[in-house]
Amino acid sequence: MASRSDIEIAFTRLPDIDPSEIVAHMSDPRVATHMPLLTGAWDEAACAAFVQTKEECWRRDGLGHWAILCNGAYAGWGGFQKEGDEWDFGLVLKPEHFGLGARIAAKALTFARADERISFVTFLLPPSRTRLGGLKRLGASYVGDVDYGGKRFLKYRLETV
Repeated sequence: MASRSDIEIAFTRLPDIDPSEIVAHMSDPRVATHMPLLTGAWDEAACAAFVQTKEECWRRDGLGHWAILCNGAYAGWGGFQKEGDEWDFGLVLKPEHFGLGARIAAKALTFARADERISFVTFLLPPSRTRLGGLKRLGASYVGDVDYGGKRFLKYRLETV
């Protein structure tokens, strides 16, 4: 296996990924542990609806979630989604790529800093996420607890300008 420094990270669009890859990813119970809004079984229909919703963000806002590739292979999804007047950053990786979160987030945040529409980004994390050192090292500050979809999340904010 390549060392972590030899891993090439790239972003592409979700429709470029075989739906069975996304279904397997989102059906993994290790992923669901930190996704309180993830309910029900994932199948091809759920995947198609998910990809359609994320692509609608691209059409509406000119930005959205990407599929993340590590050395050309699907590693998860993440990116920016407009929530009211804020750009929220989310990242959902396959368990074997959990350790790459900081590198992937740094690459995405470089993109955000170059986009004049994004003066700050927010992060909504479930309370089950207790290891927050990487987020703090990025410079994000805790805003407070928020309700999103009937669930409690920890909200952080990072200035990009």
